[in-house]
Amino acid sequence: MNIGLTYDLRSEYLAMGYGEEETAEFDRDDTVVAIEGALHALGHETDRIGHAKKLTERLVRGDRWDLVFNIAEGLNGIAREAQVPAILDLYEIPYTFSDALVMGLTLHKGLTKEVIRERGYPTPDFTVVAHVTDAGATSLDPPYFIKPIAEGTGKGITEHSIIRDRKQLPQACRELFDRYRQPVLVEQYLPGREFTVGITGTGPAAQVLGTLEVILLDNAEKGVYSYSNKENCEDVVEYRLVLPNDDTSVRQAEAVGLGVWRALGCRDGGRVDLRCDEKGKPYFLEVNPLAGLHPEHSDLPILCTHLRIPYVELIRRILSSAAERVNISKSMPA
Repeated sequence: MNIGLTYDLRSEYLAMGYGEEETAEFDRDDTVVAIEGALHALGHETDRIGHAKKLTERLVRGDRWDLVFNIAEGLNGIAREAQVPAILDLYEIPYTFSDALVMGLTLHKGLTKEVIRERGYPTPDFTVVAHVTDAGATSLDPPYFIKPIAEGTGKGITEHSIIRDRKQLPQACRELFDRYRQPVLVEQYLPGREFTVGITGTGPAAQVLGTLEVILLDNAEKGVYSYSNKENCEDVVEYRLVLPNDDTSVRQAEAVGLGVWRALGCRDGGRVDLRCDEKGKPYFLEVNPLAGLHPEHSDLPILCTHLRIPYVELIRRILSSAAERVNISKSMPA
């Protein structure tokens, strides 16, 4: 197949004058190199397209591809991850990972939790603070955990995201409003273990790859998988492979993760993040239907490394899932 690659390169945006945190969700150059290398190893041709604006330019010129391998995060708006999928849908070009509806929904953490709660999956009690003046009106009891409604990579999350005094909540929300210009998710803080469940496939064919427990080391920011901890994960985080056979919490987390993945209509590959209460019961936090794919730095490939699944095999599984959805599996190598 001729496979186009859509992505947002962090180095390009830094060169344009954007800051480190603004570009935190974007990909490193070597991520694109790694994906391209895996696709070549699988026998495919590749064409580097780039971000959404470059995609539109290429489409207007008449360029087309058998399939697009999309990892573009988007720059502006709460539904920014939906931009490339929506453009490709308009031109009837198939692509990897979830569609525009799912991408637009799942980046909004509050709306996602509403859907998941309605479907019967456990998630911490929460409220969405849309205006600063509403922050003190919540009926939830502390401690709280607060974060911007539509950011990834731990942006806006620090050890100060845990609020133990109700009186401190309005000011903490105001600081996030001022910095990120978007609503704030306030949920009850869970003090237990944190898991990320890796999943590949779509619908009934989706399956759990495995689960990592996120363990913060002594030199990490305490109590939270924060922006700083994610940026410096090699030094401050241990990603421990945990198995469901003899661990009830892991077994429950994987069941919830797979159920959430299917309930939301996520496709091809990604992660579901969960955290446990003081009794070890896991609760859904958020889903990442466009998970990072850096072979050494991103959670999903780290999980595969623990499982001894080669990076090229991870890319093959993602690509095979997408190809089967759009009936082009005959073009795929065995």
